[in-house]
Amino acid sequence: MFVAETDFPLAAPIHDALAEAVANGDTGYTPPDPGLRTAFVSFAKRHFGWDVDPAGIRSTGDVMMGVVEILRAVIEPGDRVVISTPVYPPFGMIIPEADGVIEDVPLIDTGTTWELDLDGIDAALADGARAVLLCNPQNPTGTVHSRESLAGLAEIARRHGVPVVSDEIHSPLVYPGATFTPFLDASPDAVEVGFAVTSASKAFNLAGLKCALMVASGDGPKKVLRELSPEVEWRTSLFGAIAGVAAFSDDSAPWLESLVARLDLNRVLLADLLDEHLPLARYRIPEAGYLAWIDVSAYGWGDDPARAILRGAQVALHHGPLFGPQGVGHVRVNFGCAPEVLREAVARIAALTAS
Repeated sequence: MFVAETDFPLAAPIHDALAEAVANGDTGYTPPDPGLRTAFVSFAKRHFGWDVDPAGIRSTGDVMMGVVEILRAVIEPGDRVVISTPVYPPFGMIIPEADGVIEDVPLIDTGTTWELDLDGIDAALADGARAVLLCNPQNPTGTVHSRESLAGLAEIARRHGVPVVSDEIHSPLVYPGATFTPFLDASPDAVEVGFAVTSASKAFNLAGLKCALMVASGDGPKKVLRELSPEVEWRTSLFGAIAGVAAFSDDSAPWLESLVARLDLNRVLLADLLDEHLPLARYRIPEAGYLAWIDVSAYGWGDDPARAILRGAQVALHHGPLFGPQGVGHVRVNFGCAPEVLREAVARIAALTAS
């Protein structure tokens, strides 16, 4: 339950599109326009009310590949890039890959949610940091950043003349009560400074098929994407493109709706299970995604409790400290599974408290 992929059957339209490609022997190169741009434009309008210019979209192999290529294009070697921990561990890998240096401005824990530290980011940029790498929605906390917060970030970035690269891979999985705002749709400032990198892979469980989209709205960011090496786009997998087009289509909408409904039940079920079996655990129900950020430090399982849990309970969770300093005593749990699996996992972990 550590890796971010779900246990649910593939959406039928995606299955059928891939099966047809195999039956036809369509296993060659990805064409220059496999339909991804048109499909994503429709999906973004339908799900987010976001008008995307297809001329501002390019594809690549996966979201982190897209992020690192954009960073390479917009920073100089040694430039500092702001991240907000706790955050997806590969953020700490791709910034050095782009010859950048990590500048951590942690999220603010308000006691009820997590928020971007806009004053801290402003100070970091004033001190010379040259880019911001945003996670929206945030992994691992499941926070959906507000339009006001994103617009504030965009204003700060524009004032300092730095780009914002927004990883929006979890955006299709937002629950009732929260509203996802694409960074590029947050404000006119965001258009001028922003890039979004996204994929159907997280919502539709397509990570192994290797396809992501890099999106820009402003003239400057569009120029950056146009000038990326053609090889960046040729890394898009044909099967990933076929699956992405099917995922973004109207035909897959009922499947996505049912997935979100199941995950919505699971996020609450997990809270109930923790209250019953691990009452000292601290868990804030996420607004998006299928990942739970849980503080189990009260149980004395060490700085990285996932290790003790794996040894003692045979349940594999993600290691909290990998997400940043705030991850000490924490685990990340994937609840994108059958309720029975979730119940068994919590019961196994709870048994450790009696040993």
